[in-house]
Amino acid sequence: MSNSLLEGVFAEVKEPCSLPMLSVDMENKENGSVGVKNSMENGRPPDPADWAVMDVVNYFRTVGFEEQASAFQEQEIDGKSLLLMTRNDVLTGLQLKLGPALKIYEYHVKPLQTKHLKNNSS
Repeated sequence: MSNSLLEGVFAEVKEPCSLPMLSVDMENKENGSVGVKNSMENGRPPDPADWAVMDVVNYFRTVGFEEQASAFQEQEIDGKSLLLMTRNDVLTGLQLKLGPALKIYEYHVKPLQTKHLKNNSS
């Protein structure tokens, strides 16, 4: 291929695209939280059952479990999955250190489950 032909191809690529850009957060769309943004608490839907995987990850990051939050992302734990987790799931299924896993379950997962049950039992 001649240099002038290549220069012509690259010149076409360098020109800016004239199509309008859509402002869509694909990460949230893939995890199912697009359209659930009508009432938010700290960037998340108030009911954990509506949380996307990244909502769960961000929740654990904001409550001080930065290192452990990635385990929820790796295991693709969304809000519905989080509400179904047992103590054993958190202690063994996420491959976390025992101390943080116990705190995550006792101080976060269990209270979220209890609150969700109270709000949806009536």
